[in-house]
Amino acid sequence: MRRVFKWIGIGLGVLVGLIVIAAGALYASAGLRLTRHYDLQPEAVAIPTDAASVQRGQHWTQIVCVDCHAPDLSGKSFLSDPAFGTVNAANLTSGQGGAGAVFQDADWVRAIRHGVDNKGRGLVAMPATAFYHMSDADLGSLVAYLKTVPPVDKEWATPAFTPMAHILIAAGVFGPVIPAETIPHSAPRPAAPPVGMTAAYGGYLVDVLDCQTCHGPRLSGGKDPAPGGPITPNLTPGGELGFWKKADFIKALRTGVAPSGRTLSQSMPWKTFSHMTENELGAIWLYLSSLPKLESTTK
Repeated sequence: MRRVFKWIGIGLGVLVGLIVIAAGALYASAGLRLTRHYDLQPEAVAIPTDAASVQRGQHWTQIVCVDCHAPDLSGKSFLSDPAFGTVNAANLTSGQGGAGAVFQDADWVRAIRHGVDNKGRGLVAMPATAFYHMSDADLGSLVAYLKTVPPVDKEWATPAFTPMAHILIAAGVFGPVIPAETIPHSAPRPAAPPVGMTAAYGGYLVDVLDCQTCHGPRLSGGKDPAPGGPITPNLTPGGELGFWKKADFIKALRTGVAPSGRTLSQSMPWKTFSHMTENELGAIWLYLSSLPKLESTTK
């Protein structure tokens, strides 16, 4: 019997050793990924200076920037958890500690479209995989506005992760937290359709707004990748939206309330999407309505 317990003890010791080795390998892997340097020269994007373009850039900022970077774009805490670490959305203004104080035009393009900062580091949790689809015209207008934002002095620490977070990042638990790893940096630019209330332009907006990250690659439902994030609904005609009208969709994104009276999840950035124009929301509706009628991925 003692021999049996001896072998059980040996087996448990080996198992614990393997777990420790695996955890160490994952920790090291995440560390290498988080500190990787990207030698990336972004494509040239014309940055306009006319009032109409700057106003268009402000419009884009309200839709895609303020939710993470705060209404005044001075940044805010994105994650602060003793178990995982801290991630802060950067100050984008030209104030002390702000990206606008040091960024050149190419740095803005590199960060927004490629997810790489001005020092060649991959940005964490920056939705550059979605912004990669942004047209040169829209990106140029966005940068044009960012260069005019009033300065705010606010400094934020760079991301810092606990050993447990390193292991979870390497294991893929949080999804692609370093977008620069998956963006096809040297591939031909994806074509952007003309602006208009069309299904094609709606598809462009869906890509830029990163709807697939939460609602699944086919938009048939998924899960918010944030820790503790909620299950997300099917956006194809096979889900609840199949019973909505365009006016219902627009009203839901304006008010945060579905036609059934259900309140949209706080994880759904409808408050920022509510800044979109009637034509933009209408284009998204046309695109979603044109999708195949898929069964919900999640129930």
